[in-house]
Amino acid sequence: MKRLGVNIDHIATLRNARGESHPDPLFAAKFVKKLGADSITIHLREDRRHIKDLDSKNICSIKNLLVNLEISIKDEIVKNAIKIKPNYICIVPENRREVTTEGGLDLEKNKKKIKSIIQLFKKRKIRTSLFINPSLKDVLLSKQLGTDCIEIHTGRFANLVKLKKNIQNEFRRIKRSSKLANDIGIEVHAGHGLDYKSTEILSKIHEIKEFNIGHFIISESIFFGLKMVIRKFKKIINK
Repeated sequence: MKRLGVNIDHIATLRNARGESHPDPLFAAKFVKKLGADSITIHLREDRRHIKDLDSKNICSIKNLLVNLEISIKDEIVKNAIKIKPNYICIVPENRREVTTEGGLDLEKNKKKIKSIIQLFKKRKIRTSLFINPSLKDVLLSKQLGTDCIEIHTGRFANLVKLKKNIQNEFRRIKRSSKLANDIGIEVHAGHGLDYKSTEILSKIHEIKEFNIGHFIISESIFFGLKMVIRKFKKIINK
C-alpha cells in the first residue's frame, strides 16, 4: 500500500492571517490522521511564515502520530529539529524570497553539510529524506550521503499536467530516478504541486511508496471537505 502524507502548513497560514489561534494546526494534525492520513508533514521555515516552533513541538509530541518535519540545512533549524524529535526529517532547499519550494537540493554544493546532518539524525534513529530533482546523478549522490529516502520534486511535472503539455520526458525522468533509487536501496517519495490528475499518473510508478501533498488538499477541502479529499487521494494512490 502506498502512503499518503498530508502537509498541514496552510492550516497555519490561515491561522496566522488573523494572528489568533484558530484554526489550530495541532487539532488539524489529529483530525487529518483520523481521516486516513498515514503521516503529517510540516515545514519549519526559517522565516516561520506558517508553522511555528511551538506548533512543531506540540504536533511531534502527539502519540501514535507519524510526523515528517521538513527543514533547511541552517544550523539553527537543525538544532531546533533535534529538540523537537520528529519521526521523520526531510531536508529541503530554502530561499527566503520564494513563494514555495522551487526545486530540489543542490547536493553537490552542500555535500559535506548534508552528510553531517543526516548522520546527526541517524544517531537519533530519525528517518531522513532528501528533497531532490528527478536526476540519476542526484539519486547516486543521495546514496553516497547515506540518506534513507529521497522525495522527488514533482513541481515541473505537475505544472505540465495542469497546462496540458507533453509530460513524457518529465515522467520518464521521475520513473528512471525512482527505479534507480529503489534498486540501490533508497525508499522513494514524491511531492510538490500535486493534484488528483498528476498524482494518478505518478501512482503508476510502483517504486514510489509515499506521496506528500499539502496545498491542493487544504484548498480543495474548502469546497469539498477534508474527509472527501483525503479519501479520494488514498483511493487514487492505491488503485
